[in-house]
Amino acid sequence: MNICAPFAGIVRFHVHPGQTVATGDVLATVEAVKLEGPVPAPGPGTVASLAQEDFSDVLGGDLLLEVNP
Repeated sequence: MNICAPFAGIVRFHVHPGQTVATGDVLATVEAVKLEGPVPAPGPGTVASLAQEDFSDVLGGDLLLEVNP
């Protein structure tokens, strides 16, 4: 599963590659001005890779990470 940014901002990850996640676990947070948007896991799986660096600027729709079922 490709997990993308919901809107433009700065991404902060809460997981690392190889970590097992459950449905609804917060994988990352995207922050813009004073708005923080959590990025939840849509299903259970294992974090395969992070596509961005922690605290990097992203645009809405940018790939953040991959989760394998």
